[in-house]
Order: sequence, then C-alpha cells, then structure tokens
Amino acid sequence: MAKRTTKKKTTKKITRKRVVTDAGPGIRVYDSPIGLGNVLGQSRAIEILQQSMQSERVHHAWIFHGPEGVGKFTAAVAWAATILDPSSAPDLGGQITPDPDSHVQQLLKAGTHPDLHVVKKELARYHEDKKVRDAKLATIPKAIVEEHLIAPAALAPSMKSDSIAGKVFIVDEAELLDRSPTNAPVQNAILKTLEEPPPGTVIILVTSSEDRLLPTIRSRCQRVAFTPLDDDAMRAWINTQKFELDPNEHHWLMQFAAGSPGRFVRAIEGGLFHWHTRIEPMCVQTDRGIHSISLGTTMGELVDEWATKWVKQGDKLGENRSKEAANRKGADQMFALIAQRARKGLREPATTHRALHTIDCVERAKSELNTNVQVKFVMEHLAAGLSEPI
Repeated sequence: MAKRTTKKKTTKKITRKRVVTDAGPGIRVYDSPIGLGNVLGQSRAIEILQQSMQSERVHHAWIFHGPEGVGKFTAAVAWAATILDPSSAPDLGGQITPDPDSHVQQLLKAGTHPDLHVVKKELARYHEDKKVRDAKLATIPKAIVEEHLIAPAALAPSMKSDSIAGKVFIVDEAELLDRSPTNAPVQNAILKTLEEPPPGTVIILVTSSEDRLLPTIRSRCQRVAFTPLDDDAMRAWINTQKFELDPNEHHWLMQFAAGSPGRFVRAIEGGLFHWHTRIEPMCVQTDRGIHSISLGTTMGELVDEWATKWVKQGDKLGENRSKEAANRKGADQMFALIAQRARKGLREPATTHRALHTIDCVERAKSELNTNVQVKFVMEHLAAGLSEPI
C-alpha cells in the first residue's frame, strides 16, 4: 500500500491543451493536469479514486481500463497530481483536491516534477542504445521499462513530503508491453515491482485491451473501469473545444465516436468522414447483397494512405514509427467505421441479420490481420464477405 509518511495535517481547427514534454533523461509527455473532478463522464471511476484517497491506504498498483479515448490517461495524470501533492485535502464537498497554486502543481504544469514518471513507447527514441532508438515503435521495449520504471521505482522519491504517494508511474498503452500474453518477457519483468514496490510508490497501467495483460499482472492490481461518455458529457466536452465542422460531419462524428472524445479527435485528424463519404455508396450496395468491385480496393487504399501519412508525421517528430503498426492502426479505424455503421442496423428488425453478419465479417477481418495477412487482401476479403447473401 502507498501510505502517507506522516499523518495528514474542413476548415477544421483543433485546439490542443498544452502538452508537457521533456526530452531529457526523465522525459514526460502529458497534458498539464486538470482537476480530478474535471474529468468528464467518469463519475464512478473518480468516486473509486476518491474513496481510495479518503481511506489513506492507496493501493500501490492499478489498472485503468476501458475503450480508447474516454479519459483514462487524463484521469491517471489528474490523480497523480493529487496524490503527489501534500496540499491535497478535502474541499467543501468532501472531495480531496490539491491547492492549484501549490509548488507541486506548478512543477507538474511545467513538466518538471521529478517523481511523476510517464512511460510510453516513444521514450525509445531517446535511449542511449542505438538499437533501441532505431527499432520500430510497435511495442514498449524492455529496455524502456527497465530504465523508466523498474530502476527508478527502486529509488527513494526525489521530493520528501507527507503526500499520499511519493512516486507515481503511469504506463500508457500498457497492452504494448508485449505482443502476446503467452510470451510476455516485458510484463514478467515488472511483476516483482508490481508485487513489492517501495513504500509510497504507485503504478498505474492504462490500457484499452486489458485482456492482453497477464493474469498475474491483473491479479496484483486494483482495477478501475472507464466507460464511454454519454451524450450530455460528449456535448459538454465538445463545447470546450473549438471545432469548425459541417453539421453533417458533426452528426456523423458523434455517432462514430460512440462516447469517446479521443476517437472524435482522431476521426477529424484522420479524415474519416472523407472515408465515410467515399465508401458509403458502395456499402449501400453490399447491404442489398450486391458485391461492389471497388469497395475492397478503396478501403485498402484509404488505409495505406493514412498509414503512410502517419509514419511520415512520426519522422518529422523524430519517432521511428512502424509501418506495420501504422497499417494496423489504419485498418482498426476502417474496421471501426464499418462496425459502427452496422450497429445502426441493429435497431431495426429488418436489418438486424445483415448488421450481425457485417459485425461477424469485421471480426474475421481482424483475425486475418492478426495472422499477418496483408491489409489489401484483408480489405478485399472483408468487402467480399459484406455482400454475401444471408
């Protein structure tokens, strides 16, 4: 348990929050922390974290799990900012919050707090070993976990205080610690740290694929579920942004995002509404059991164009992005687009069977991709399956 050391006395425009970066040895990449109570649409998760703090016995290992883009990482940083700050105390509503003007909060906003460690695969590009720097970023390398989690976790906190936690480690996209839960050397390497960390150490694994974490990892952690935002929370979030969107695009994005602000943003950045307009006429044909000759090719081309652009953007940022990982990300977005379209068909009895068939086709396509079938063939097979008579 992490305990206090002493008793508590288009024209489309996306406005980004300030991202904290430090390209030095302790690189951290995260948005400046928001208040834990300002995390939208996750009241149950925040309640669990508040109860943990109020007990003054915060567990040392956590898994924040749920769909992509619903606020898991944002909440992890917000919670870290609370438990690292000795000024954190109950407010008038009984919620534990830090003094926003405290020294610790200023350090966190500046990205210079020495005891908040954010572990991401992108840290590889700053590693002293050229092989690690040059490796394609498809997973979080073991060398990064050893340098940025295992080794610093064994050290005393740099700042001495009576905060709830002395050090916090956040592993983003923790499912990337290994490709397979049956061959998981990196996950196995952190087991001892998760089981017996030094007093005052809190480790948070953030993941959208909890099933890819070893059972032995999951059994050592407190689990906090994050869920898609409801429509009211999504609208509240959208109102904080400065999107300039056509009404048709806005409506489609709301449906596609399915309660995920992150997915909403990625859809804008990836031009997925354009994908929708390109393939929709062909998908209408497949709904009628008519095979569209161009659908598979078009889907494959759109994914390849997106993946190529994503890799080039990484090159500009100094990231050695994997084309394989890019293809998977792009294909996943196409699968999501097709599946989201099908889910609308589940609402009407007349289209339920076709919708279920479409979702089955998407699942088969995912399985093909996982067996390393080339994306263009996966998309051709998907297109053929979508128009099969049922």
